[in-house]
Formats: sequence, C-alpha cells, structure tokens
Amino acid sequence: MIATKDRVRILETRVLSDDWYLLKKTTFDFLRRDGVWQRQSRETYDRGDGATILLFNRQAQKVVLTRQFRFPVFVNGHDGMLIEAAAGLLDNASPEERIRAEAEEETGYRVQNVQKVFEAYMSPGSVTEKLHFFVGEYTAGNRVSEGGGVVAEGEDLEVIEMSLADALHAIRQGIIVDAKTIMLLQFVALNRTLENNQ
Repeated sequence: MIATKDRVRILETRVLSDDWYLLKKTTFDFLRRDGVWQRQSRETYDRGDGATILLFNRQAQKVVLTRQFRFPVFVNGHDGMLIEAAAGLLDNASPEERIRAEAEEETGYRVQNVQKVFEAYMSPGSVTEKLHFFVGEYTAGNRVSEGGGVVAEGEDLEVIEMSLADALHAIRQGIIVDAKTIMLLQFVALNRTLENNQ
C-alpha cells in the first residue's frame, strides 16, 4: 500500500489572506486509487488547533454553556447567537492547560477533574484545525468570577447553566446547533458521565 505522502505532489501554494488567520490556495497532483494522477486545487484556512470543554455538575445534573455572537453563522441566516461549550485556540499551550484557562475566562468556573475524551477535525474539507475535546466537573463553590470572556478579544459571553436533559432537548429543537457542543453533550449522555455511580 502506498503511503499517503507519496500520493501527493504539491505544485504551488499561494497565500490569499494573512489577516485574521492564514488562507492559502494549493495546487497539487493526487494519485487516485485507479493509478491516475489528478490535478486538484484546494483552499485551506489555518487558524491553529483548539480545545473545547463541557463543564458538568454531577450532583446537580447540570452543564455550563455560553451564548455568544458568531458573525459567520449570522451571515448564513442564523440570528448569530450560538450556545456553545467553552473553547479556544491553543496559542502554543498544551490542550489541557489552554482549556482550563479558557473555561475560567469564559464561564467563571475553575474546573476540576479535567479529562480528555477525543480529538476531531471539525471541517476537514477546508479548515486545518484539530479540536481537543474535554469534560470537567464544577460545583457552585468553583465559581471564581462572572466569566464572560476577554473584552479586549471582542468576547461578550453569557454564561448559561442548564440540565443535561434540557440541553439535549435544545439540540432536538434546533436551539443548540454548534457541532462541538452537540458532540460533547452526546458524549456525556452516551457515557452516562453525570451519574453519581461513575
């Protein structure tokens, strides 16, 4: 079997934008399964890797999420206010280190028992980002601030606490439509993470 790296010949890479993040257009030849080399061109958006975490309170059977404005979904017909799990880019930190800090900045909770559950590429057709997924516990006593994010970074987040049942219902009703959040809520539900006997 031929290694994938031997099936790709990069011919040209052009930077289309280096403003917010890096957008490139690459032309390459790809060796198809039928043995034919095919010329292709793809744009890739590189914003670095990130991490996300679902905070849950086992005793209260609740989760903490945030609501914030997202311009790309706004221009795609949504009202723009997405309910999400806390998340952020790694910015050269380890995934666990970054997500602990991000959770505290966004939600105001200092999270406990952080556990990495999986990694996933969220939009592999065009975005290079790999997301590291975590779950972690919180209690009312872990609240160290109001949260809300970093104003200087344009963040203005509302912190929301709801039951897992209500969050799962919000997915079915089309209220929660953020992929990373849906994945984490379903992970918790499927793995019965909120049960006291775990």
